[in-house]
Amino acid sequence: MMPPSAEPAQHTPYTISEASEMARTVSSVSHAAHDDLARSQSPNSALQGMPVGAGLDGQVVDLEKHAEPTPQERKMEAAGDVIWVEFEDNDPEDPFNFSTRRKWIITCLAVFFTAEVAATASAYVPGIPSMERDLNVTNHTMSLLGISIYALGFAIPPLVLAPLSEVFGRNPIYLVCHLCYTVLFIGVGAAQNIQTVLICRFLSGAFGSTGSTMVGGTIADIFRSSERGQPMALFATAAIFGTGFGPVWAGWVEQNSSLEWRWIAWIQAIYTGVGFIVIAFFLKETRGGIILTRRAHRLRKTTGDQRYRARAEEERASVPILIKNSLTRPLLFLFTEPIVTFFSLWVSFTWGFLYLLLSSIGFVSALHNYTPGQNGLVFLSICFSAILGNLLNPLQERMYARNFPKRGPEARLYSACVGAVAFPVGCFIYGWTSYSHVSMAGPIVGVVVLMTGVYHIYLACFNFLSDSYLTYASSALAAQSFARNMFAFAFPLFVKPMYEHLGYQWASSLAGFVGLALGTVPFILFGYGKSIRAKSKVYQQLQRDAEERARKTSSSS
Repeated sequence: MMPPSAEPAQHTPYTISEASEMARTVSSVSHAAHDDLARSQSPNSALQGMPVGAGLDGQVVDLEKHAEPTPQERKMEAAGDVIWVEFEDNDPEDPFNFSTRRKWIITCLAVFFTAEVAATASAYVPGIPSMERDLNVTNHTMSLLGISIYALGFAIPPLVLAPLSEVFGRNPIYLVCHLCYTVLFIGVGAAQNIQTVLICRFLSGAFGSTGSTMVGGTIADIFRSSERGQPMALFATAAIFGTGFGPVWAGWVEQNSSLEWRWIAWIQAIYTGVGFIVIAFFLKETRGGIILTRRAHRLRKTTGDQRYRARAEEERASVPILIKNSLTRPLLFLFTEPIVTFFSLWVSFTWGFLYLLLSSIGFVSALHNYTPGQNGLVFLSICFSAILGNLLNPLQERMYARNFPKRGPEARLYSACVGAVAFPVGCFIYGWTSYSHVSMAGPIVGVVVLMTGVYHIYLACFNFLSDSYLTYASSALAAQSFARNMFAFAFPLFVKPMYEHLGYQWASSLAGFVGLALGTVPFILFGYGKSIRAKSKVYQQLQRDAEERARKTSSSS
């Protein structure tokens, strides 16, 4: 599949990050299963102002914009057996050539889905008391499992769902998953036992996961690298903001004795149903390979000439192979690549604490006799941290652009170092202000500080792994995503005994101490990241690939 482009094929200097992103759509089918995750975190606005052609660790190379045809494609073309269907200059069907208005409509629709699925994780929490009463649940941990099992749906099913967009396109996956995601709220609202609630929550996480894993890929489909800064920032902000906003409104619904937990589910069914209808009418296919495949099919049908082919048709592996690679390669990276292992451990711990926070905030606000509605308002602190993180992120982008030639991928870690300090400091503030005689403003400040840290750790993880592993970034990102959501699954299950046995102060402090230890990761990478990568077999292969591309380009110039 030739990558979408509105520019003529010519030798043009590009960063290896950019070129690898383009090559990812045409070359290694074995990585296609995670294309949504990889493309969602490709280098964005930081490339503005970078030296053109900056590549691995800052060396300069000259790469072709279009990836070279495979030997099989050359053979077919030489024999006259194929007429490749590709985008022409200024082709209106090329997603990169969509109007600015259309691009932002697509982005806003996709990002709203992200906010929906993030809010679903947390909106469940305020309704737990009335649900336990109505369903005769005596084990509080069983109720908390509803938080955990939703995260489990984000961990495993995406590894199977991701390859399907290679075959069917993004839009059908969005529609089917969003519809199922919406219907499952009806199952929750009508449930007569906790088992039904838990099953629906798991499936809701599984189908809703596309609102996280595929949205970044949609943005990468329509915005060029230098244009993605603002859309990607909006995507990341929606993920954190949505998590905070869910309990804000759900708390007041729970407080109304005529509504409570069932109406929390009904309300979600209503607004996600509206979201589905809007997406069905206005969100169109953005995956270039699928658009070209459909065009080739139309040409074969209208002309009767079977030689019209899209490259994606020839290069796509079978679904079983895609799923196999999608399930196995991330685990291989998680356990054999030290950078992936330790960065995943760090971001997973902080993400797990976010899910633990969904319950612990209720414990702390209970010290002040807050009503469910008042408790929900405390979660606005998470929303504020998402906005604050978004406002601070341009500083990281400018530092990245200025320091990438010297630092390489480690230039992504300036904000991570800030997050490494902010997270434990926020945990300590949150813990040691959790007294009934201390204003609730103290814990709220703690949440803002630690969640701002989580925001920057989250973004830095994706961007750093993308810059470090390039064409293999999809597997590295899928590895951390799996680990991160497994931590989110586990943490809520021990929040109550942890806070009861250690006390509110030391429970949060324990998270702070662990955060301090794991927060050494970006500082170590600043000093030794290049040497650690040099020992990686994956990185060595990337360097060989880069040198080979540079050699071919130089010889053909």
